[in-house]
Amino acid sequence: MNTLTREDLFSLEAYSTERQAFRAKVLDHKAHRRVTIGKNATLYFEDALTMQYQVQEMLRIERIFEAGQIQEELDSYNPLIPDGSNLKATFMLEYPEVDERREALARLLGVERSVWLAVGENDRIRPIANEDLERETSDKTSAVHFLRFELSEQDIAGFKGDAVVRFGIDHPEYAYETEISPEVKQSLAADLQSAV
Repeated sequence: MNTLTREDLFSLEAYSTERQAFRAKVLDHKAHRRVTIGKNATLYFEDALTMQYQVQEMLRIERIFEAGQIQEELDSYNPLIPDGSNLKATFMLEYPEVDERREALARLLGVERSVWLAVGENDRIRPIANEDLERETSDKTSAVHFLRFELSEQDIAGFKGDAVVRFGIDHPEYAYETEISPEVKQSLAADLQSAV
């Protein structure tokens, strides 16, 4: 697994100097790691660079510089980095109006289990959702979920090859699918390693 260590991080002083350029690099990188499904659902795919940015920002905001506390932040974010056989994403339900969002989250119970990934003609892959904590109550779901898509060798080969890759949601209250662009496919394929 490609985890981050303290050696991968800028010191607080160095980060204050490098922050603007590093942020621009990360935003450029993230541009091809987002998949919108319908009007209100988006998958933001994480990797070592996106997690380094999150850790750096947390250290900066909280003024954390002690080794133990830095390691706690790394331990929190490292599980969100893909390990070669999976893709990991933050799944967000985005409704700008408060009342609309409240009503949608009540209607969309279980939506995180309705997300899927399909590589070519292979079977749909359902993600493992919210391994860190439960994000749903009996009357509403959360606007944010964390998903892990486990891919087979056949799926990885197709993803890295010329197979069409689609993401979708088949919830009774929200059903959409989308084919990802070649740029997004290339960016996400970099997270996958073939065992062959």
